[in-house]
Formats: sequence, C-alpha cells, structure tokens
Amino acid sequence: MKKNKWWLVPLIGVLILLGIGGKLVIDKQNKAEKLQKEMIEVVKSEEAKQEFQEVCKNLDSRAFTSGGLIQTYKIDYTTMRHNPMGGINVVLIINNDEELTIEYTLNKNNGKLEAGGINYSGKLAELLEEDHNE
Repeated sequence: MKKNKWWLVPLIGVLILLGIGGKLVIDKQNKAEKLQKEMIEVVKSEEAKQEFQEVCKNLDSRAFTSGGLIQTYKIDYTTMRHNPMGGINVVLIINNDEELTIEYTLNKNNGKLEAGGINYSGKLAELLEEDHNE
C-alpha cells in the first residue's frame, strides 16, 4: 500500500510551489495596479494641473491665450510611468496633435510637485522657435 502512493509527495510539492508562485505573481500585479492608480491621482490633482500650465507658459509665454501657440494640453495616460529615480514620467499632448508633445518627470520636492527634466518634440521645438522669432 505504501509503495503505491509514493508519487503523492512530489505532486504535493509541485502544487505547493505552483501556489506560492501564483501568489507572488498576483501580489506583484496588485502592487503595480495600486502604483498606477496612485500616479493617476497625483497627475490628475490640481497641483499637477498648475505645474503643467506653468511648464507650458515657460515654453510659450502666451500659452492658453488667443495669441499663444499652446492652446490646450492633455495627459497621455498610456505613456505615464514611474521613474526609477523617483517621480512620474508624464507626456502632455499639445493642441490634440500627437506630434506636439512635452515629456518630463513630475517630482515631489519638499512636499511640492515640480517638473524635473523636460523634453519636447522636435515639431513643437520648431513651432516655438518660429513663434519666438516673429
């Protein structure tokens, strides 16, 4: 009788390992989803909105006015990522044109949100330079 059930021990071991592995995968996914939700909350905050507008106005002093190049922006949530050095990488799409983008890291320093390194698309750079030279 004992010889017939020797295969149960490895089977139970494999099932335990699968259970532990599954739990680790689910915990990792839950942590990533929680981090994504927290980042979305920060990016949708009033403080972030003010920072986005300030960045736009620093690039285009007439932003959000009838004479400005930058009229509107929207956040591209599909590209939003946690920066390994801290902060949130955010891409703003300007005037609903996906070729006009501003990308930067939104950091929290001393309890205040502020932009880190800023990078903007070549097309936006050209338009800003043309607008500045007029």
